Amino acid sequence: MTITITTAPCCWGVDDIRNPHLPDWRLVLREAAAAGYGGLELGPYGYMPLVGDAVSAELRQNGLYVVAGTIFDNLVDPANRKNLECQARRICAVISALPKPPMAPGQRFAAPYLTVMDWGHDARDYAAGHSNRATRLDDAAWAGMIANIRAIARIARDEWGVRAVIHPHAGGHVEFADEIERIARSIPADEAGLCLDTGHTLYAGMDPVTMLDRYWDRLDYIHFKDIDAAKFAQVMTRRIRFFDACAMGVMCPLGDGCIDYRAILALLERRGYAGFITVEQERDPRNAGGSLADVTKSRRYLETVGFARPALEAIG
Repeated sequence: MTITITTAPCCWGVDDIRNPHLPDWRLVLREAAAAGYGGLELGPYGYMPLVGDAVSAELRQNGLYVVAGTIFDNLVDPANRKNLECQARRICAVISALPKPPMAPGQRFAAPYLTVMDWGHDARDYAAGHSNRATRLDDAAWAGMIANIRAIARIARDEWGVRAVIHPHAGGHVEFADEIERIARSIPADEAGLCLDTGHTLYAGMDPVTMLDRYWDRLDYIHFKDIDAAKFAQVMTRRIRFFDACAMGVMCPLGDGCIDYRAILALLERRGYAGFITVEQERDPRNAGGSLADVTKSRRYLETVGFARPALEAIG
C-alpha cells in the first residue's frame, strides 16, 4: 500500500471566496509545506490564481504539487451549465499545467483530479446531517443534475485527461446513503469516480469504513476529516448551516474526534489502496491562525496509528 497524504485550503477556512477573511493563498502553501505535506488541493474556484505560471512558481518554491481542483457549485440548475463547463475547462487547464503529482503503483487514475461537489441550496444546507429533513430531488431535477455532472466529467476526461470524482458533501444534493447509491448508478464508471470523505460520511449518519468498503470499485480518491462528538451532538439539535457548524468547531484535527482511523487503515491495507488521501478540517477563516498547528497535528496522528512516515513520503 502506497499512500501520499495531502491537505487542502479548507483547513485554513477557505471555502467561500467571497469571504473577506480568507488568508493569502501563498501563506496556505507555505504552511502546508511547513506541516510536512507534499501537496494540496487548489481550493475553491478563483481562490488561487487561474494562471499556471504564478501558482507553479509558488508550488516549486515550497516543494508542493496540486492533487486536485474543485468545482463547488450548484450542480442542479440547468441554467448553470455554461458556468460549470467554464469552470471545468479553466480549472483543468490550470491543474494540467502545474507540476505533476507522483503516480503510485496500483493507483487507478493519475492525479490531479477534478473534485465535483453540489452546493448552493438553502433548504439542503439547513438540513445537513438530517436525512429525514432533507428534501430529495424529483426525477426531473435529478436528471438535470446528472446531465450537468456528466458534462463536466466528459470535458475533464476528453479535453484534458483529468479524472472527475464526485464528492458527497454535507448540505448538497448528494449527501445521504440513498443519494450516493443513486449517483453511483446514474454516472458511468468510465466518466467519473467517487471521492468519499470520512467526515461528511459520518456527519450524514453513515459509517465511514462501511461506505469506503461498499463503494471500493468506484473509489478513486479519499478525504480524511474528524468530528468532535460533543459539538456534533450540539449542532444536530439546532437548525444550522453546515459551515456555521464548522465555525463552531465541529470538525477537529484527526485524532481529536470520533472517527476510527485504525479501522480505516485496516480496510485500506486489506483492499490495497494506492494514491492520495487529503486531510481536511473546515473552519472559520478568522481562526486560521491555528491552522498550521492543526494540520501538523493531523499528519502526526496518522503516523501514530500506522500511516507510517516512510509510506507517506514514498512517492511524495
